[in-house]
Amino acid sequence: MKRVLIIVGVVLVVLLLAFIGFRSYTKSFSPAATAEIEQNGLRIKVEYSQPYKKGRKIFGGLVPYGEVWRTGANEATVIDFDEDVTVAGQPLDEGEYSLWSIPSQAGWIIIFNKETGQWGTNYDQTKDVLRVPVTTRKREQPAEQFFISFVPQPEGTDMLLAWDETEAVVPIRKRER
Repeated sequence: MKRVLIIVGVVLVVLLLAFIGFRSYTKSFSPAATAEIEQNGLRIKVEYSQPYKKGRKIFGGLVPYGEVWRTGANEATVIDFDEDVTVAGQPLDEGEYSLWSIPSQAGWIIIFNKETGQWGTNYDQTKDVLRVPVTTRKREQPAEQFFISFVPQPEGTDMLLAWDETEAVVPIRKRER
C-alpha cells in the first residue's frame, strides 16, 4: 500500500511539473498582459495574453471571420468592471466576465460571458451575458503583437483591441443608477 501511495505521489508531482512547464512554454509565445484604467470613479481591468503576428495573415486567416475568438491567446481573456456600465449603449452589470469577439470585415461582435477561468478555446454560448456590435478601423501602423488599451472619453472610456492592421473600438461608459 505504501508503495502505491509513493507511485501516485510521484505521478502527481510529474503531472504538476508538466502543467507548469507547458504553461510557461505557451506564455513565452503569447505573454500575459494587463490593461487597466481608473478614471472618474470607474475602474476596468483586463487580463489577457498577447499573441504575435509572425508574418501570418491574422483576421480572415489565423482568426477566421464569423467565428468566436478568445480575444487574445492561452486562457480566456477576463475583464472586470467595478461599476455598472454600458457597452456600445447596452447595460452591463459590474463584475468579472470572460471577453470574446466575433471579427468580421464589417465590424466585430463583442461578447461578455459569465464563465471565467477556462482555457481560451472552451467557450459556452449559453453563458453569454451581453453581445454588442462595435466598429473597427484600419491602423496606420500594423501591430505585430495583439494589445488592449484604453482611451479616456467623457463619462467613460473606449477600449481598443488592436492587432495587425485592425483596431476594434469598444465604447464603455459609466452607467448612472
